[in-house]
Amino acid sequence: MPNIKSILVTGANGQLGQSINSIAPEYPEYQFHFVTRNQLDLSDIENITTYFQKNNFDLIINCAAYTAVDKAEQEAELADAINHQAVKKLAEIAKEQSTVLIHISTDYVFDGTSYKPYVETNQVNPQSNYGASKLKGERALQIISPEGCIIRTSWVYSEFANNFVKTMIKLGQQRDQLSVIFDQIGSPTYAKDLAQAIMKIVANNGLIKHTKLPIYNFSNEGVCSWYDFAKAIFEMNNINCNVSPIETKDYPTPAKRPHYSLLNKAKIKLDYDLIIPYWKDSLKSCLKALQERK
Repeated sequence: MPNIKSILVTGANGQLGQSINSIAPEYPEYQFHFVTRNQLDLSDIENITTYFQKNNFDLIINCAAYTAVDKAEQEAELADAINHQAVKKLAEIAKEQSTVLIHISTDYVFDGTSYKPYVETNQVNPQSNYGASKLKGERALQIISPEGCIIRTSWVYSEFANNFVKTMIKLGQQRDQLSVIFDQIGSPTYAKDLAQAIMKIVANNGLIKHTKLPIYNFSNEGVCSWYDFAKAIFEMNNINCNVSPIETKDYPTPAKRPHYSLLNKAKIKLDYDLIIPYWKDSLKSCLKALQERK
């Protein structure tokens, strides 16, 4: 891994972008550059090309993505432009400029029919346009193979932007009763934990050499359903809202979600000596950070 001084973080307004920004002061040895869609529009290949003709970095952390899962069923082209074509372009630029590229992907590349935690080499079979566009991005990256890695994550939440935790708090305070899906199983990911893992890879270890661009899984430890997650949010926040478990079939959505998308993190833990927090502990940290932001 080259000597890294300058880091570009795309998707600066997203959950992970803002989480990296929040811990950036802990890494004064790096010059961070956070860009939003206004500065670098990933839906526009010409815009990407022009941007990198003027700018050069040692490392790109690509947190930007089209993540509106249901909307992607209607906006397949836009999802593909941002999650696939832009990633391909970033990979080509990274290769050309000898830049390291860390790209964030998703559990939606799997179909969710497994009964044990997914390892990185398991068969991929996305069930939605969003998942398909993210998988195409991964594949383009692996073919071009700049130095770097792909990190798949799941159920991301934080004190920033819109997410399940904030939605539940809002709804729980407005209503006496809520129905939440209990037959989709996975593990939440606190964006700050993912941000810290990325920076640990960058700062302490450098990227482990693999024969081809490596893929890693990252989420918090433990397992839950969305129902369990909602219950924990209410309990920790002392919100008195009755939560009823419902099946996916009772809450139809345009995009199909994986029923089971628990990620096995053994590889990233081994390569980078990571200790990953349990999801309930991270949820407590996030709720504390939300309180402090009020």
